Amino acid sequence: MPARPDLRRRLPSLRNRRDWQSLAYLAALPALAAWQWVYGFWWPLYGLMLFLTLGIGVIHHNHTHIRMWRGRWANRATDFWITLLQGHPTFVFYPAHVANHHRYKHGERDAARTYRFGGDTNHLWGYVLHPFQAGWVLYPMFFAWLGRLRRHWPGAWRYSVAQYGAWLGLWGGLLAVNPVKALVFVIVPQLHGLHWLLATNYLQHAHADGGPRHVAGLNYARNFEGLVNPLLFNIGLHTAHHEHPRAHWSDLTRLHRDHYRARVDPALNERGLVPYMARVFVLGIFMPRLRSRSSMAPEHVR
Repeated sequence: MPARPDLRRRLPSLRNRRDWQSLAYLAALPALAAWQWVYGFWWPLYGLMLFLTLGIGVIHHNHTHIRMWRGRWANRATDFWITLLQGHPTFVFYPAHVANHHRYKHGERDAARTYRFGGDTNHLWGYVLHPFQAGWVLYPMFFAWLGRLRRHWPGAWRYSVAQYGAWLGLWGGLLAVNPVKALVFVIVPQLHGLHWLLATNYLQHAHADGGPRHVAGLNYARNFEGLVNPLLFNIGLHTAHHEHPRAHWSDLTRLHRDHYRARVDPALNERGLVPYMARVFVLGIFMPRLRSRSSMAPEHVR
């Protein structure tokens, strides 16, 4: 009898019960891929898979800021599971996101600031290109980070390299079994999710203020309300997340409503993600009045 409480203490437990939604996404994506691998392509399921790849990217982000589980080994297993589903190692969020983006908040030292590439823009072509441009400057950061880990924290370096091994091993194994199915059901959805993961930076920061913090205030990020938040873990409430990076994603609704919505330039609070993209990226091509306007002083564009 006394062993039963000890067993409960050893079993992994979620820090926040809202992460059952995260676990559902983490289970659903490979299940849908496996089903179609065996029974064939079906557009409704494939569309759902592509949507879930967006969710995996947000879960990846959230798990970096706040580890999902109370136990170390459960968190490490989740790192590898996300690596396999994301199609990229999870460790990269530390150098690229925590140590860079959250530190500099779209400022002139933020390596992937949107106005670094071709000026202060906000249009469809900039959105499409941003992930490739960001990857070009971020990958040297990853290699430098790995070099520091190898010199100073070899255990962490082995852990990060093992994630590369898991990801590339999955791709290599599936391509060897069936190249076409591997591309259609695994690799292409992963690349779709990675594009969205990097392009989200453009959605949230293009034409926001990237000047010094005493000038920018809270206007360094754009917020999206609407269905994107319950479906994608409050990813649209970006100001609250930047100001409270250790807050669980489920707390961002309250923080945005009570503390930040009224303090951000109204032009940076959007009612919904899809209407914003349709207005700015599509209709704005033909109707200039629908385009966004930059919040940043020209002298701060670098």
